[in-house]
Amino acid sequence: MRHMPRAAVLGSVSAAALFVCTAFLGAQAPPAPQGAPPAPRQGAAPAAPGQGAAPPPAAPGGRGGLPGSESGWSTFQNQCYGCHASPGASKATTAAAIRQMTPERIYNALMDAAKHPQGQNLSEIQKQRIGEFMSGRPLGSAGAGEAKAMPNQCTSNPAMRDPASGPGWNGWGNDLANTRFQPAAAARLTAADVPRLKLKWAFGLPKGMTNNAQPTVVSGRVFMASDNGYIYSLDAKTGCVYWSFQNGSIVRNSPMVGKISGQGTAQWAVFFGDGHANIFALDAQTGRQLWKVKVDDHVVARITAGVKYHEGRLYVPISGSEEFSSGNQNYPCCTARGGVAALDANTGKEIWKTYLSEPAKPWKKNPNGVQLYGPATGGVWDTPTIDTVRGALYVGTGDAVTPPESQLTDAVVAMDLKTGKVLWSRRTVEADLFMGGCNGADRGEQCPNPMGPDHDIGNSPILVTLGQGKRAVVIGTKGGDVMAVDPDNNGALLFRVNPAGGTVGAARGGRGSIVWGGASDTQRLYYGMGAAGLGAVLPDGKTAWLFTAPGASGRGNAALGAAPTTIPGVVFEGAGDGQLFAVSTDGKQLWAFNTAQPFDTVNKVAGAKGGAIATSGAVVVDGMVYVGSGYGISSGASGGNVLLAFGVD
Repeated sequence: MRHMPRAAVLGSVSAAALFVCTAFLGAQAPPAPQGAPPAPRQGAAPAAPGQGAAPPPAAPGGRGGLPGSESGWSTFQNQCYGCHASPGASKATTAAAIRQMTPERIYNALMDAAKHPQGQNLSEIQKQRIGEFMSGRPLGSAGAGEAKAMPNQCTSNPAMRDPASGPGWNGWGNDLANTRFQPAAAARLTAADVPRLKLKWAFGLPKGMTNNAQPTVVSGRVFMASDNGYIYSLDAKTGCVYWSFQNGSIVRNSPMVGKISGQGTAQWAVFFGDGHANIFALDAQTGRQLWKVKVDDHVVARITAGVKYHEGRLYVPISGSEEFSSGNQNYPCCTARGGVAALDANTGKEIWKTYLSEPAKPWKKNPNGVQLYGPATGGVWDTPTIDTVRGALYVGTGDAVTPPESQLTDAVVAMDLKTGKVLWSRRTVEADLFMGGCNGADRGEQCPNPMGPDHDIGNSPILVTLGQGKRAVVIGTKGGDVMAVDPDNNGALLFRVNPAGGTVGAARGGRGSIVWGGASDTQRLYYGMGAAGLGAVLPDGKTAWLFTAPGASGRGNAALGAAPTTIPGVVFEGAGDGQLFAVSTDGKQLWAFNTAQPFDTVNKVAGAKGGAIATSGAVVVDGMVYVGSGYGISSGASGGNVLLAFGVD
C-alpha cells in the first residue's frame, strides 16, 4: 500500500550501517575561534555596490577545491559504510547512532589513527565533511549562535499581532497555491521604487557554511533558519534579535507560522523541519519548543522543503540523501522513499503518511555478497500546494532509484487532504532510475543500465487560473520545460513548452534547467532556467520573453536558478554567482546587487559573507526585500552565511 495511516520504520539500512569497526568514544571538542558590483547589461542601471574546529585547507572536490557542505554522506557511503556493515563487527557503531553524535566527536574519532586507522585514508576536509553531514551542523557551531550573546538584542519583545492583520510572507510560496506573488498592498514596493533599493542591514549566521533557507516575515518579525543548527526571530526593520532556538541540525527550508492551541500561553507557532527529518513547533513569541516529531526513521531521511500549514494541519514533504553515492558495490542500496505526512499542528500527532513506493524488499546481491533492495525513490523536495476546491494537495516528486520503478516518481502527484490517498499523477519522463556513485571501479550491480536522466521535480507546483476560469497546476522540469496540467481532469496535459527554445521533453543539459521553482502573477508564469535565463510564459503557453544577464565575473551568463519572486511589475531572481536581479514584468533589468562579498552584520559575526543564491528566493514585505545568500551544498566555494535586508531611502 502506498498510503500508510501510520509511520513505517525504514530501519533496514540504519540497523546494518556500521562505522569504523568500534564505537566512537570521547566528548565534544571545544569549538575553535571563528576565523565589485556586477557588470550591467545594456540599458540597465549599474548595480549597488564560520568554520569548524581544526580542519585544514581543502582537498580536491567542488569549485575552488572545496567540497560541497553535504559531500560527507557520499564519502561515508564510499569509504565507510560497506566494510562496516558486516554482521560480525559486533562493536561497530550504526550510522543511525553516529548521526546523533556531535561533528567534533566524529571528526576527532576519525583523527585517532591508533583506534581508527581507516580514517587515515581520508583527507582532512573529508573527515570534516563526514562529521558535519552525519551530525547535521558545522564544526564549532554548538552554542555559537545564541541570541543572548549577540550585541543587537531587541530591547523588548512586544506581543505578536495576528500574522493575517498586516503585510507578511508566510512560508515558501506565500499562499496556498505557492504562487510566490506578493500583492501591492503587502509589498508596499513599486517598480519605480526598485532602482533605489539599498542595503539596510545584514544579519550573520554564526559558524554557518551554507545558507539555503528562505526567511518568513510576519507580524513585523523575520523568522530565519540556517545550517548552524539555529532558528532566529528578528525585527523586520532593524534586524535586532528577539530570540534564538538551537534545534541542532541544518534547516534548508522556509519556516511557516500558524495558529496553535492547547500549548499554554502560545497563540502562534513557527513550524519547520531539519536535516534529521524532525518537525518542530516553537512558540513564535518566545522560541520555546512546543513539540518535536520525527516523521521518518531512515538513516538519511530529511526535510528539504518547507512545511505547509492549513486549517490546523501541517503537510510535510519527506526527502533523503541516500542516492548521493549509492552505486558503490559495498553499499546495500537502497531503501529510502520520498513521501508526504500530515500532522496535527497542535500536537505533532501523525494523521496520515503516503510514500511514493511500496517498502523496499531484498532484490539481488552484488558479487561481493552485499544485499540490494528495491523499490527506492528520491524525495519530495518541494513544499506542498493546497487546492481547497478539490480538497487536494499537489507535490512534485523525485526520480526512482532502484526497481521496480514507481509510477509516482518524476511526477506531479495529487493527494487527498484528509486521507493522503493518491488521486492522480502525471509523470514528466519515463525510465528514470538514477543514482550517484556509478562511475568508478567500485560500481555495483544496483547501478541502472541505462542510467536515467535525473529529472526529479524539485519545485512546488503552482496552482493558477489560465484564463476564462481554466485552472492549472504548473511545474518546471530539469529539461527546462514548463508544464501545465488540469487539476479538474485527473492531471490531463494542458501544455508543455520550453521558454528557452529547447526541445520539449529533452534530457537535462540542453538549453536551461528548472530545479527550484517558479512564480506567477495574474499575467504570466516566471521560471529561472540557469544559464538560459529567466523565462516568462503566457497563460496560453507561449513564451513572452527571456531575460539573461552577464555573470559577475564578466564571463558568460549568470545562472538564474533560484526560485523567482514577483510583485506587481517586478520579478526578483537570484543567481549562482551571488547576484540578485530585479526585472520588470516585460523583461528589462531594473536593479542588481552582488551579494557574494563580505558584510558588516548587525550582530557582529566575524567573516560574514554572501555567496550563491541558487535555491531559495527573495521575500518582499512592507517595502523591504529580504534574501539569504551563500548556498554551498554543491560547492563550498560558493557558501556564505548572511541574511540581507534592502529598503528604499
